Amino acid sequence: MLDLRQLAALAAVIEEQSFDKAAQKLHITQSAVSQRLRQLEDKLGQALVVRSNPIQATRAGQQALKHYRQVSMLENELLQELSPEQQSGFTRVSIGVNADSLETWFLDAMEPLLAKQNLLLDLKIDDQDQTHHLLRTGEVLGCITASPNAMQGCSCIPLGVMPYHCLASPGYMQRYFPDGANSEGFHTAPVAEFNNKDELQNRYLEKFFSIGPGDYPRHRIPSSETFFEMILRGHACGMVPDQQSRRMLEDGRALDMTPGLYLAIPLYWHVWNLNSDLARALSNCIVDSSLDQLDRFEDHPELTHPN
Repeated sequence: MLDLRQLAALAAVIEEQSFDKAAQKLHITQSAVSQRLRQLEDKLGQALVVRSNPIQATRAGQQALKHYRQVSMLENELLQELSPEQQSGFTRVSIGVNADSLETWFLDAMEPLLAKQNLLLDLKIDDQDQTHHLLRTGEVLGCITASPNAMQGCSCIPLGVMPYHCLASPGYMQRYFPDGANSEGFHTAPVAEFNNKDELQNRYLEKFFSIGPGDYPRHRIPSSETFFEMILRGHACGMVPDQQSRRMLEDGRALDMTPGLYLAIPLYWHVWNLNSDLARALSNCIVDSSLDQLDRFEDHPELTHPN
C-alpha cells in the first residue's frame, strides 16, 4: 500500500514547483520532502519527477499523482459523511479550463457549488485544444476541452458550442481592408493571437482564405482584456467568441470581418469516473450552466475539433 504522506510530498512538489514551497505547504522541512519523495521512488522502483525548471512529473509520477488525488477526494468525502464535526477545512479541486470559458460562463457554473461547500478551486488555464492533457497527466479532476474523445477511466459530457468570429475595429478595416476582407490584405494586416498554442486564427485564415500559419503578421497577447483592447484600438483583428463580442458589435466599436464565416468550437466536460458526490455535483453545475450560456450543437452544422 502506498504511503499517503509520500504521495502528498510528490503532489506538493509538482503543484508548488519548488521543494522549499512544498515543505512550507506540508509544514515539514525541505529535507523531509526530499526523503519522502525518494522513499516513494524507491518503493515504485522509478523516478517520479524530473528535477528541471519547471519541475515535471514523469509518466509514473503522473499516474501516482492521479491516484493520490482520487484517493484524497474519496477520503475527504468519507470523513465528511462519518465525522462532519471534524471537517472544518476546505477541499481543493483542480480543473482544466480554457481562458474564454473562464472569462464568460465558468464562474457562474461554479457559483452554486462554492456557495454550498468549502471548496478551493485550483484552475489550470490552457487552450481548449490543450486542456485534455491536464486530465491525462492527473493534474486535474476534470477539464473543459474541444475534444470529444473520452480517455480510459473518464466520462465525456457534451456541453455546447462557442462560435468565434473574426472582429476588427472600423479604423482597422479602413486601413487594411477598405474593400472588404481578402487574402491579399491578410498578408500585411496584423492579427492577434492569445499564445503560441492558439490555433483559432490559423484555422480561420487557412479555411476561408487559404493562408498558412507563417504567412501573416501577428501580435501575441496572453491577456483577454488586452487582446480585446488591441482589436478595439485598431491594432489587430482577432477571433472573439460570441459570448464576449455582442456588446462590442452592438455599439459599433467592432465589426464582423466576414459575416456568416466563423468557427464553431464545441466544448465537452471530461471527468474521472469516480463514485464521488463532489465529482457528480461539479458535473451537474457545469452542465446546467452550459445549457444557459452556450449555443446548442444542432445550431452549428460544422464543428471545429482539435487536429
